Amino acid sequence: MAAWQNAAMHQLRIATRRSALALWQSEHVAAALRKAHPDLAVTLVPIVTQGDRILDRPLAEVGGKGLFIKELEVAIDAGEADIAVHSMKDVPSELPEGFVIGAVLPRADPRDAFVSQRHARFDALPPGARIGTSSPRRRSILKAARPDLEIQELRGNVDTRLKRAERGDFDAIILASAGLLRLGLGARITEYLEPELSLPAVGQGVIGIECRAERALTKLLAPLEHEATRHALTAERAFAARLGGSCQSPIAGFATLTGGDLSLRGLVGAPDGTELYRGRIEGRAAEASELGRRLAEELLEAGAAALLATLQDADG
Repeated sequence: MAAWQNAAMHQLRIATRRSALALWQSEHVAAALRKAHPDLAVTLVPIVTQGDRILDRPLAEVGGKGLFIKELEVAIDAGEADIAVHSMKDVPSELPEGFVIGAVLPRADPRDAFVSQRHARFDALPPGARIGTSSPRRRSILKAARPDLEIQELRGNVDTRLKRAERGDFDAIILASAGLLRLGLGARITEYLEPELSLPAVGQGVIGIECRAERALTKLLAPLEHEATRHALTAERAFAARLGGSCQSPIAGFATLTGGDLSLRGLVGAPDGTELYRGRIEGRAAEASELGRRLAEELLEAGAAALLATLQDADG
């Protein structure tokens, strides 16, 4: 029996990574849960994940973003925690059997952030400038926009990445704006990269709460659910799920809502930016999943299927 189900304890345990951003997000969720359920005692269960341990190789080479959440799911399965808090851009399209995203919070700024002490804007970068990022998506998009750029691997937590930028290892680095803003580091953002240039990752800026698919748990999380963000996330994750791909595949998907209408933009690219397939679809928010699948089909037919097959073969 989960601890929160024990009427005598009234406890809920949140599995979280130990990074400053992950802890901020988990504390944010804990505060929202305490406000919604004043009698609920919420505690954090910090865990170091494989994704946090392995920093000397590109993430795609050692298992992809799923390495950031696997141990958190194991903790839930083992009865050591009841829920896990994630940045949804780190969550694979397919969840383990019996798990669901029980609630999603309102989306923060989804844009990528250009951070540089030397250059005021992305378009002011000199030829051959060195850019730090760990994202195949960003690498593909930036190389497509500027083939002359030298894209270099940059792993580690937000503080580590910022320090490397300060040290002069790069002319600029690219991070998620949401993470910097949540940590009170918005002043470090030199320029916000608009989606027209750098289409956000699927789920970027969204905090999601993963749990076992149990009615009592999802009911407990219901006050935190943000409907518009759920619709956008559903479309984006359906798009990514239909594409499949591998952890090496540069894929972007970003949905916006206006009333009951949803607009989804998607992208599939080659790692070196030499191929880029873009598309857009619009429809009713209630059809979010179908819209995501349809846009994926359009890009696959346009040539993304062959590109993804090649990337999967290269990935082994």
